[in-house]
Amino acid sequence: MSERYPFEAPYETVASDPERFIDATFDSLQSSFLVLPEGPGFVPYARFAEAYEVLKRGSDGFARMEPSRVTEAVRQDALSLVILRTILGFSPPELAYVASERTGLHIPQGYARSIDREARENRRLLDSCTELKCERITAMVAAGCRLINEGVDNSPEGMIHRLDKADTRKGEESVQHLADHGAPYAMLLYERFLGRPFASHRDSVSGIIGNVMEDAVEAQLRKHRVSFRRTQHAETIEGFDQVPDFIVPDEWNPRVVIEAKSAEDDGTARDKVTRIQHLATISRNREAQGLNPFQVVACIDGRGFGVRREDMRKLLDATKGKVFTLETMEHLVEYTDLRDYANFYPSDSESGG
Repeated sequence: MSERYPFEAPYETVASDPERFIDATFDSLQSSFLVLPEGPGFVPYARFAEAYEVLKRGSDGFARMEPSRVTEAVRQDALSLVILRTILGFSPPELAYVASERTGLHIPQGYARSIDREARENRRLLDSCTELKCERITAMVAAGCRLINEGVDNSPEGMIHRLDKADTRKGEESVQHLADHGAPYAMLLYERFLGRPFASHRDSVSGIIGNVMEDAVEAQLRKHRVSFRRTQHAETIEGFDQVPDFIVPDEWNPRVVIEAKSAEDDGTARDKVTRIQHLATISRNREAQGLNPFQVVACIDGRGFGVRREDMRKLLDATKGKVFTLETMEHLVEYTDLRDYANFYPSDSESGG
C-alpha cells in the first residue's frame, strides 16, 4: 500500500484496486479556468480606459460618432479602433466583413485580426501604416460609425439583433447616455451573461492554454536529456493515423508516446481519453505484426478529467497506470520507460527495480 499514484505501482496492483488510484489522480488534478495567461496583445484596463477617453473626447462625448472624428481619435491612439468595435460587440473579422460589404473594399479576416493586434501594441499605428492599411482602417471606422448611428430597427419575430443592447439600441444616443449616466447594473449583467466574461481574451490565448501541458512535458524531457520528437498540429506520421504529442526517441523507432492534454469540461476530457485508448490499440497492433510495441503515457490536467470515474478507469487501463498531472510531472521520466533514454536515472537492472 506504499504506492500512492498509479504510475508508482505495478499495473496488476492498479487493476486490482483502481478506485484508490482514481482518487489519487483526481486529487492531483488542477484547474486553470480561474486564471488565464495574458498573452501577447493583452490590454490592461488602465490602457483600455485611456483609449476610451480619447475616443470619447474625439466624438464630443459620443454625441458625434462621425467617421472623420473617430478616425482622428484612432490616429491619436490606435486602440480607439478596438474601443469602437467593442461598443458594437463585434470581433475584428465581423467589423471587417461589414466594412467590406458596405464599401466594396476587400478586408481579409486574417488581415483584420492583424490590424486589431497592431492597434493594441502600436498607439501611433496610422502614422506608419501603408496606404492600403490606412484605407482599410478608415473603411472599418466608417462602417462602425454608420452602424452605431443607425441603431436598431424592429427585428423579425424570434430573432435578436446584435446591436439590440443597452449602448447601441438607439444609435449614438444610447452610447452617449451610458457614457454620461452609467448603465443599469442588471442590463450590464445580462449582456455579460450573453457574451461570457473574458470570452474574447480566452479565445485569443487558447493556443497558449493548450500548450501548458505540452510545455511541461517538454521541460521534463529536456531536463533529463531524453531524445524526443514533439509533433505539430495536423501533422502526418506513417504508422500513426492519430499522431501523439510526443514520440520517444523518434517516429522511426517509437518506444514511448505521450499525449499531453488539459480539459476543463468532461466532454473534452472524454474525447482525450478516447484518443489515448486508440494509441494503446495502435501499440497492440504493432506487437501483433511483430513490431516493437510502445508505452503509452498520459499527461493530463484540468477539472474535466475529474468528472467521470469510468473515464479515468479507462485511462489507467490504456496506459497501464502511467498517468501524470502537472502536480506529479516531476516523476514522469523516473516512472516510465523514458528512464531508458535519460542521463539521470539507472536502468531497472541497475536499480534493482
